[in-house]
Amino acid sequence: MRLRKIKDAGLKLREYSDYVVYDPALNFGRWHNVFANSNPIFLEIGMGKGKFIIQQALNYQNINYIGCEVEESIVLRAARKIPQERINNLKLIICNALDLDKIFSKDEIMKIFLNFSDPWPKNRHERRRLTAPEYLGIYQQILCENGEIEIKTDKRHFFEYSLLQFNSNQFEFIDVSLDLHNDKRENIVTTEYEEKFLAEGKKIYYLKVKK
Repeated sequence: MRLRKIKDAGLKLREYSDYVVYDPALNFGRWHNVFANSNPIFLEIGMGKGKFIIQQALNYQNINYIGCEVEESIVLRAARKIPQERINNLKLIICNALDLDKIFSKDEIMKIFLNFSDPWPKNRHERRRLTAPEYLGIYQQILCENGEIEIKTDKRHFFEYSLLQFNSNQFEFIDVSLDLHNDKRENIVTTEYEEKFLAEGKKIYYLKVKK
């Protein structure tokens, strides 16, 4: 579902300059300087309205979090969810996932989250899926040794496709669930879409792999 664009979103984002990095490529290889520490960096690609990435940053303050989206209006919606108290371990960027290797240097990211990515179900759109080989090559580049990728989706076809692609591209499987919220796991941080899908009785598929 496409979110409606917000008029003057770019201008309104200036109110959140503590969090929004406007030209992220300028920080290539220097993201630990941006956070002023050497803590590991976790990246969410397609953060949506930001519930997941903000809660993660609040829960784990010894980890640096970066949320990525392609449209200013979506980043603005996420920024507006940030609570008033200062969060020092969170940044938001606007970029296409195909440009991530121009924004992050080799081995700069420890974990990538892909939460409810667009499944692009038609075969002719396969290259747009965030687990297609071109994207996986970029993730391989920016992930550190033993860096991880976590996926959550309600789409079985996308999940199965991702399993095949990770297996073909030499990722190691760490954890797989065909029904995450009925696996008796604790402390699951949910996204807005996830809560909607759970309310509809849908299963959430989960996968964790390692570089």
